[in-house]
Amino acid sequence: RNRPLSSSWIDEAFRNSFLTGFEKTFGYTPYANILENDQEFHIKIFVPGLSKSDVKIQAENAILTVSYEKKEADNEKSENYLHREFELESFTRSFTLPQTADKDNIKATFENGVLHIAVPKKENAGLSRTIEIS
Repeated sequence: RNRPLSSSWIDEAFRNSFLTGFEKTFGYTPYANILENDQEFHIKIFVPGLSKSDVKIQAENAILTVSYEKKEADNEKSENYLHREFELESFTRSFTLPQTADKDNIKATFENGVLHIAVPKKENAGLSRTIEIS
């Protein structure tokens, strides 16, 4: 069962963007929804007009980064437009992963302009244990 991410420390970890200033430089940040269940965190990023080959996903240390770099070939001559309301823009969106995230087993799929990223939780990450004093 998926439920909205509600734990304040998890919410804060995902809400804090490592590259907030970089995102603003491009003027475009795709919308993201983050859900959590017992097995994983699920990030959905809305990227209409892009295909899976356009998007790059990288996990380094505790940072998950999703990016798209606009190619020069994507530029259409602006003088040919009678009316223009959208243009695909480069972006970088980063998320700080919580300690319970298993970054070695992240999986992603792309469907109908939505990027789905499944970040599994480490097994036994949330369980308590007794620590012996030596």
